Amino acid sequence: MTNSVPPRDDSLWQQVHWLGVIAATGSLTAAAQRLGVSKAAVSQQLAQLERRISVPLVRRTTRVLRLTDAGQRLVDETTPAFAQIAHSVSAVHDLAAAPRGLVRVTAPVALGRQHVTPHLLQFLRRYPDIRAELELSDRLTNLPQEGFDLAIRHVAAPPENHVAWQLCRSRSLLVASSAYLRRRGMPTHPSELGGHECLTYLRSGAASWMFERGGQAADGVDAERVRVAVQGPLRANTSEVLREAVLAGLGIALVPDFSIDTAACRGRLRLILPEWRPVGFFGESIYAIRPWSPTTPRAVQLLVDHLRSALAGGFAPAVAA
Repeated sequence: MTNSVPPRDDSLWQQVHWLGVIAATGSLTAAAQRLGVSKAAVSQQLAQLERRISVPLVRRTTRVLRLTDAGQRLVDETTPAFAQIAHSVSAVHDLAAAPRGLVRVTAPVALGRQHVTPHLLQFLRRYPDIRAELELSDRLTNLPQEGFDLAIRHVAAPPENHVAWQLCRSRSLLVASSAYLRRRGMPTHPSELGGHECLTYLRSGAASWMFERGGQAADGVDAERVRVAVQGPLRANTSEVLREAVLAGLGIALVPDFSIDTAACRGRLRLILPEWRPVGFFGESIYAIRPWSPTTPRAVQLLVDHLRSALAGGFAPAVAA
């Protein structure tokens, strides 16, 4: 019984790879330009591959070059393997070389200014060949469309079609200044917030907050939930502005814990309704999120690891009960 499998040598893998480049570029001329060789060399290797496997792989006309069914099958079945080889070689090269490249990052304004920026500066001093672009915005961003490598966000759960790393936990806190509470009194139930000056996040529609009390899984008792419509003298699209308004005694605000982890808040803010948990407003974790891809560039992974280490302890909001 004869063996019909063609002989295997180094030139076979090069010829199959070049066929994939021909398919991707659509012509021998373009394939030669991408490979950095002559058009004659590409044509010669293609002819040798067709003779080797005794099957036509392309249809040539005066204007168009198309793969045959056999050629298309060969390309479809081998392209993922060549792509994986390229990724693996790149990853090993990254391990040997000093990390370098540009990392584009987006983060919320307060989190970015107070926490991401200081740690990012430390990171850039540690890796001088890495460059970064940081955009601070509370607007949710389409990462692939806008070309970001990484988004730092506080969300309940990251999108399923993205890669995500949890950096730390986060809480939403209802706070007011001592001066405001002396003037208006301390609320004892969420329903009383409707009669207070509430400083709210700028979102579409009427502002409302939801709170939950009790209902731990172990005791089998459903949580008590209350939703209350709120209003006040200020709405803003960043928690930094709301924090400053609270410090100025303007009212009560629901803010993430990282926004009031600052020396300026110490001794000046009080926690409102500590036995009630704000529900469904800000996320409960800080994530680093990036568009899905088979591999993560080394510079991006190093930044994620740096932030995970720096933020592992979470935040210490300067607020008294």
